[in-house]
Amino acid sequence: MSGPSAPAGSQAPEGRWALLSATVKGVGKKYSQDSCGALSVAQGRAVVLTVADGHGSAAHFRSDLGSRWAVEEFTACAEGFAREVVRVGADATGWTGLRAEARRLPQQVAHRWRERVLLYDCNSPASGGRHLPGRADEATDLAVYGSTLIGAVLTEQMVFCWQLGDGDLVLVEADATPHTPHIPLSTGPEMGDETDSLCEPEPWRKMRSHWQPFTTGAPPVVLLSTDGLSKSFADHQGFLDFATGVTERAAGQGVPAVQAQLADWLERAAKYSGDDTTFVGAFATTARTENESSAEQEAEKGTAW
Repeated sequence: MSGPSAPAGSQAPEGRWALLSATVKGVGKKYSQDSCGALSVAQGRAVVLTVADGHGSAAHFRSDLGSRWAVEEFTACAEGFAREVVRVGADATGWTGLRAEARRLPQQVAHRWRERVLLYDCNSPASGGRHLPGRADEATDLAVYGSTLIGAVLTEQMVFCWQLGDGDLVLVEADATPHTPHIPLSTGPEMGDETDSLCEPEPWRKMRSHWQPFTTGAPPVVLLSTDGLSKSFADHQGFLDFATGVTERAAGQGVPAVQAQLADWLERAAKYSGDDTTFVGAFATTARTENESSAEQEAEKGTAW
């Protein structure tokens, strides 16, 4: 088995976004079950971020593959959606269509992920046996590949985000003083180790989503992480303080300086949680330049679909 996929992108062109990413394996583990991606889209006018956490137990012994495919399939679907978000821009008349398309995206990702699993398992069955022609679907145990998924599409006008299972997505208002973190997809404290997963029937029905337009100021900092990071803190406020600290350091020292230290921070976190730990983020580096007057009458508060 291979380890996690490398981040799908790096520094965005044209200086519009700075991207941050790192992943480390849990203490004592042979390899990480986490995967992540950070990709610039549409000549740097949008970014696609994603993290996925394979379940990793004995019953999920191919979940490193499941998390990798979750990242790849979300990125493939979200890239086209991001281009459409850029095209619509600040024209509020097009936002209804964007939200409808965003509601369809989780099902598209889940179907593509399932097809990847079935194709792989047909050729290399996790059961060790052989699939009969036309029977791969019935014979495949999807739980072997189980994974969570968090993804986001960020432009200079708005952010869309989705989450299935545990982990954290944090929006930090870059213009606010002090920086204020928001967790729009949080469902509260996790109860035990059970989590929603792509391996479940119709997982898109459990995927949480959020969208938020911005009409003034800079876009928020968007930070995604697997639960190995938040579990390393004594309480969730400690994790939010970490997210705020990353934002403040990026503002004061620059994103490259934070990137240089990020893996060390995650290594220390992994020693406390014992889990694989992955973190990605996007920071706007320039102010928006497009005329957004048509959007100024719209509410800026995020809306759940």
